[in-house]
This record gives sequence, structure tokens and C-alpha cells, in this order.
Amino acid sequence: MSDLLLRIQNDLVEAMKMRDDLRLSVLRMLKSAAQMAQIEKGKDIPLTDDEVIVLVRRLIKQRNEAAEMYKSGGAQDRAQKELDEIKVLDSYLPEQMPEEEIMKIIADISSQVGASGPKDMGKVMGKTMAELKGRADGGKVKDLVLRHLSSL
Repeated sequence: MSDLLLRIQNDLVEAMKMRDDLRLSVLRMLKSAAQMAQIEKGKDIPLTDDEVIVLVRRLIKQRNEAAEMYKSGGAQDRAQKELDEIKVLDSYLPEQMPEEEIMKIIADISSQVGASGPKDMGKVMGKTMAELKGRADGGKVKDLVLRHLSSL
């Protein structure tokens, strides 16, 4: 079992003891999603921390989309519940890198691949995301790469 899954399990037990309903429901949902991913991958191959992080990011994205739909539909209380769930899920993601460090990495990678403008977006994005490995939001990285490549 990965360290992150072990932490989730321990936090689930703690949430039960503390009777923290929001945290408990989010952790049960996360554990269930991890078990489904484990079944898809194969019983004998444990999930890695990176795979669990990808799973957490997917759940956060789903919550963001649901919150937006609830807001546009006028259900503010439901939207707020989704946003509260995101806060719980965020605690299982690695700390995000500051924008300045991301820009340094983008500049290094674009010089390595010989990027000359926005047409090289794919080359730079692929290597940048591999380098960052979940330490930065993909949408934010995309905006920063585009800004950097546009300035070349």
C-alpha cells in the first residue's frame, strides 16, 4: 500500500472517531475511488502515490465542475458543499510550486528543445508536466508556457 493510501486510511479512522461528517464522506469517496482504480489496475499491483495523486486531481476537477453547475443553477449551498470537499481533497496533494520556479523550469525546457514560439507548445508542455509531476496545476502551467512562448 502506498504511503498516501495509508495516510488516507488513517485519516478516515480519525474522522470516524471525531465524527467529522464532511471529512468522513470525502475520505470514503476517495478510498472507494482508489479501490476501483486498484481493481482496474490489477489486484497484485499496488497503486503508487503518483497514481493516487492523479486520482485526487480527477476528483477535485469533478467537484469544481459540479460546483460551477450548482452556482449557475442557483444552488449556492450545494456549490459550497462541493468547494468544502475540494478543501479536504487538496490536503492530499503535494505542495504546489510557486509561479517563479515554474517559469524557470519552462525557460530551461524551452531552451533545451529549441522552442521559438507558440507552435512549440506541445514539446514544451509535455516535458514541463513530466518535470513538475503534479506539483503544479496543468491549467496554470499551460497559461505560463503560452505566455513564455509568446514572448519569444
